[in-house]
Amino acid sequence: MKFIDEVNLTLSSGKGGKGCVSFRREAFIPRGGPDGGDGGRGGDVIVRPTHRLNSLNPYRFKRILCAKAGNSGEGHKRKGADGEDLVLEVPFGTRIRNEQAEIVVDISEPGDHLLLKGGRGGKGNFFFRSSVNQAPTYAQPGEGGEEGRFLFELSLIADVGLIGFPNAGKSSLISSLSAARPKIADYPFTTLSPFLGVVTVDDERSFVLADIPGLIKGAHEGVGLGLHFLRHIERTRLLLHVIDVSQFSGRDPLQDYHDILGELEAYDELFAENRGVEELSKKPQLVLLNKCDTLTQEMLDEVEAKFSSAGVQTLSLSAVTRFHLKELTFQVAEVLFDQTR
Repeated sequence: MKFIDEVNLTLSSGKGGKGCVSFRREAFIPRGGPDGGDGGRGGDVIVRPTHRLNSLNPYRFKRILCAKAGNSGEGHKRKGADGEDLVLEVPFGTRIRNEQAEIVVDISEPGDHLLLKGGRGGKGNFFFRSSVNQAPTYAQPGEGGEEGRFLFELSLIADVGLIGFPNAGKSSLISSLSAARPKIADYPFTTLSPFLGVVTVDDERSFVLADIPGLIKGAHEGVGLGLHFLRHIERTRLLLHVIDVSQFSGRDPLQDYHDILGELEAYDELFAENRGVEELSKKPQLVLLNKCDTLTQEMLDEVEAKFSSAGVQTLSLSAVTRFHLKELTFQVAEVLFDQTR
C-alpha cells in the first residue's frame, strides 16, 4: 500500500436541528399551550490520535467529510437527537493546517482535539412562552455548522533520524540496530517511505530511530525524491548522518557530508514559516563513516583525518559486520539523556 503522509480534506460540522412549533392537544385539557421541543445539536468534527495508524491512508480517497446534522424538535417538548460527531483517527505526529497555512492542531499527545464545532439546535416554541405571549407560533432554525479546508501532514515521531545519500547503508543500519526490516538492495532509492525501528540500549532505556529515504544534491529543487520526507525528522532530537566511505560509490565522502548539510539548510529556508519546530540544520548530529569494513586501516585513517581537518567529529562503523554499533548505541543514548536532563 502506498505510504500517504499528506492529504487535503474539506470538512464540515453538523447543522443544528430546527425547533418545533407545536401545541398540546389532548382530551379534557383545554388550552394546553405550546409544547414544541428544541432541535438537536449538530455533530462536531473531532481529531483523535491512535497508535493503530502509521500513515494517512484511510483518507486517500475521502476528500469531503461531514458530521451529521441534529434532528428537529418534536411535540410534547421532545428534544431532537444530537447529530453524530465525525471522529477522524490519525497517527500521532499529525499536524493540521488551515487555508492560511497556519497550524491549528499539532497532535503529539493522547486526547481528542475539537476541530469544528457543530451548530446549536434551535429553540422550540415552548421556550418562548411567557405571561404576555402564552401561545408563541415561532421557533428557531438550527445554527449552521462550521466548515473549512484543511491540510493534514504526518510527521512521524522518532527520537533519532537517519539521513544520507542513497545506498549509504541507512536501511542496513536500522535493521542491525533494531527489529525493523526495511527493503535492502544495491540500487539507489531502495527505501521509498520512512521506516521506524526501536533500539534497545539497556533494560531501562530505548529510543525510536527513523530511516528517511535518501537525499541527493539538488533535492530542494525536486531532484531525486526531493525534500518530501524530511518532514519526518523535524521532531527528532538527534540526526545520524550516514556516509558511505567505500570506494564503490565513486563520490568524495566529505563532499557528501557538505552536500547533505546544504540540502538541510535549503529545506529550512523553504519551509521557514509556520513550522513551529527546530531547524533541521541546527539539530545535533553524529557523523557516521559507514562501510569501513571495505577499507584497509590506512585508507580509513586517511578518510578520518580528512574529516578531522575539516572540524567534523566522526565514528567509523560497519552496519554489516556490526563494528562499533554498540558504541554508537551508547553515544546516541548519552546525547538523548543529556538533552532531557
